[in-house]
Amino acid sequence: MSWTSAPLLAFDLETTGTDIETDRIVTAALIGLEPGTPPKERMWLLDPGVPVPDEATAIHGISTEYARAHGGSAAEGIEEITRAIAESLASATPLVIMNARYDLSLLDRECRRNGVTPLAERLGGGLSPVIDPLILDKHADRYRKGKRNLQALCAHYGVPLNDAHEAGADAVAAAGVARRLGERFPDVGSVSPADLHELQVRAAADQAASFQQYLRRTSDPHASIDPAWPVVPHIRQSAGHP
Repeated sequence: MSWTSAPLLAFDLETTGTDIETDRIVTAALIGLEPGTPPKERMWLLDPGVPVPDEATAIHGISTEYARAHGGSAAEGIEEITRAIAESLASATPLVIMNARYDLSLLDRECRRNGVTPLAERLGGGLSPVIDPLILDKHADRYRKGKRNLQALCAHYGVPLNDAHEAGADAVAAAGVARRLGERFPDVGSVSPADLHELQVRAAADQAASFQQYLRRTSDPHASIDPAWPVVPHIRQSAGHP
């Protein structure tokens, strides 16, 4: 049976910003999706311990005041999120994340910041299988023009997205896009989740190298794009890499 018709776990974060090293989790969603059954939702609202910038609030709707009044402990929430993901991956259920490199790297840094055992350490370094619609779409339809954010991919593949930038809605939509990709492109849908994960590791490195070449040619001769996927290793920060 193809993974496109098998159970998936979808994950999404809404955060204080876009820097994996310094920004914090505000909301998280982990949605179990099995064809023919209702979604199994786990949602978290956390107090990030820092102000939520107005720019971030404008995107996801959570203000500093609301997060402080209604959010749970960051350390406790991050432990729950990380444990749930680890259990799913240990059972070989694919984890779908749009732009996994961002969400999983930020989760890794939040674990370290809050004294929580990071996901990779719980799994012995084997953080797999992950399915990333962003990487797969660029791999399978490389030369298509236009945007490739979640809203654009949903429009392109005919997947509903009724509440963009709400973590649960984004997670479900990303899983829908992943399934459509697997159905449309045989080299994506016909392989095992483990093999698909390794395909994405290679595709992400190729895409990073291509983008780096583009930046060096057009705007920044010293641009450096980290090829790591689905997590940018923490050690690279201390080694002076981006």
